[in-house]
Amino acid sequence: MLKIIGAMRQMMDFKMLSGNFNRKEVSHVYRLPENEMIKELQNEGKLQCMGRREWKNLDKVAAWMVSAETAKFMKMGGLGVIASELPEAYNQQYRAAGDEIKVVTPMYVGDTGRKKASFCDGFYSGAEGIKVPLEKLAAIEVPFEDATDRLVHYRVGVYGCRLGGVSYIFLENERFFSISPHKGNPSAQDGCYVYNENGIDEVERFAFFSKAVYVLLKDVYENNHSRLAKPNLIIANDWHSGAMAGLLKYLPRAQKLQGLILDKQATELENIPIVHIIHHLGYQGWDYAGARHLLNSLYEYSANLVFKNAKPVKNSNPRTANTLIVHDCYNQASCNLHLADRLVTVSKNYMEEVSKFLVFGYDFRDILKIRKDHRTFSGIVNGYEKSKIIPSKDKIASINAFFGGADFKVYDETSLEQKEHNKVEFIRLLERLISDEAYKKSKLPLLEFYKFDSVSDEIKNPARLPLFCATSRMVEQKGYDIAAEAVINLVKKCKDFSGEETELPVFVMGGAGDDKVFECLKKLKDKAMEFDPKAGRRIFVFRGYKDEFAYAVQLASDFYMMPSRFEPCGLTQMEAMAKGSLPVAMSTGGLVDTIEDKKDGFRTEVFFVDKMRVYGSNITAQRLKSNVNAYGETLQNALEMFYCHPEVIKEMKIQAMKKDFSWDQGAVQAYYDLFHYGI
Repeated sequence: MLKIIGAMRQMMDFKMLSGNFNRKEVSHVYRLPENEMIKELQNEGKLQCMGRREWKNLDKVAAWMVSAETAKFMKMGGLGVIASELPEAYNQQYRAAGDEIKVVTPMYVGDTGRKKASFCDGFYSGAEGIKVPLEKLAAIEVPFEDATDRLVHYRVGVYGCRLGGVSYIFLENERFFSISPHKGNPSAQDGCYVYNENGIDEVERFAFFSKAVYVLLKDVYENNHSRLAKPNLIIANDWHSGAMAGLLKYLPRAQKLQGLILDKQATELENIPIVHIIHHLGYQGWDYAGARHLLNSLYEYSANLVFKNAKPVKNSNPRTANTLIVHDCYNQASCNLHLADRLVTVSKNYMEEVSKFLVFGYDFRDILKIRKDHRTFSGIVNGYEKSKIIPSKDKIASINAFFGGADFKVYDETSLEQKEHNKVEFIRLLERLISDEAYKKSKLPLLEFYKFDSVSDEIKNPARLPLFCATSRMVEQKGYDIAAEAVINLVKKCKDFSGEETELPVFVMGGAGDDKVFECLKKLKDKAMEFDPKAGRRIFVFRGYKDEFAYAVQLASDFYMMPSRFEPCGLTQMEAMAKGSLPVAMSTGGLVDTIEDKKDGFRTEVFFVDKMRVYGSNITAQRLKSNVNAYGETLQNALEMFYCHPEVIKEMKIQAMKKDFSWDQGAVQAYYDLFHYGI
């Protein structure tokens, strides 16, 4: 009967979107709904944003965390860490009571040159060096348009394993989840974000991922798989799974109207609650040219019906007049931001920023403010397991072994004198890497250093040598240009700090990312050499990233620089603090929530975005006028404190190392309350 009704879809005006639907101004005049189901479609955005859909308290949580990254198998940043550590900590604390989070993630295969993954003979070797045996759980067929606009059913294998107390569900399809790059792949795109050999970019990849999860959910609910229990909660980890709410809230209703799904099955699917985790809104998954292709792939013959009724909550932004697109452009995050049952972001201060300021909330500022006011949007500071980031004996032994005879020492808050030894050891290692090309090629072939100058002979008193470092991704967000200007201004003042007992500071700055940022750092080095060659020699800049090198820097450094333009939570400051490296940070996002100024780190007194004061007093803003000045003053404060009050710096390092951001310190409990009670 369903097939007969389905064959009538063209007669009933159920069709895909036409090829030019967003090539002209899209009309967002919504007609009065003809029936109750259309009314439900049109009202869903308003009801979700304003909290008018009752949260059904869960007695026991059986959640699927849908994530493109995981720290165990494919990590590119903090969202990969939360996808592994939150389920581990949550399951450990609440499994005995019947709760469990499972992780659903793509099975990436291929080789980018930096990341490599393979599946062979039943074993999966992920991009983070972990190899696990997989069990075949199911196979599904996912309808998705091909390059010729035909709706093709792609086969997806479903596999499972258990690791670290967490069940992982892998979705396997080489066309979409290959990470072997296309010759046209941008140099900055790596890992799961490559434009791959099959011509699939990141937005299409993750749209397919969301669709595959939906098809698997539908299969599980219809067929009662013995190997895959029905989840009663979906946790969507950032924009990559941003299509999930549309697929669950819109598609079952539309297909029920078409007669393509039974009422009971549709009701079960549309009632699965969704919690969407926002990491940072600078990334949303945009695709203008592919908008029609992606919407047709997601909603099939319901695409036109869904699009014409995807009405958002009323807000003042005309660009968000439809939940599926933003100003005629497909936006992967948009659907979840409108339709998820709850939104949560990774710090309380970032929640305030994105719901108050356009520069942080982008097109969704108004929607997020509505959600915040109606308590469907909250902030929970990310956790970070302390045992994984402290300078442990095993980790330092592995660092020493990696560099072939390095001599970094183990220390904690009671033995900070070993950090002075590590400072000298790191500079010795740095000079060997730069001067011995064969050694560097064998250990860090992807790192590039600029204009090496030897300084070992100049260092007389390591205890009085301030070492600053920055090893974040080299992207605009991280504010390397702000740091460069601030450091230049500091170099001009370095002679004011010179003395018999003091040492000029050493700066180690770099990371993987944008060529323009590396050019900025090279100019920093050149300018510093012009102003003061002695100070300029102590500025080391590099391009590239390796975990062992970044870890070694933190073992040695006194200060970790974070001049970020925005930082939703930040994990690097937590890593640095655990190693007694005091963050010198901008007062934005989660840095405000995690760093206590002059107690366990340094923060700017004021913070600007586009010359607008976002943080701090108006009097201070009038005095400092810019982020460069604010950050420069904070750098100078840290340096003066190091020189003039070493006992204070030592106490700050002790407090930083004692600080515990582990999940069981409150974050897991907050997520428990959110999952169970929607609060």
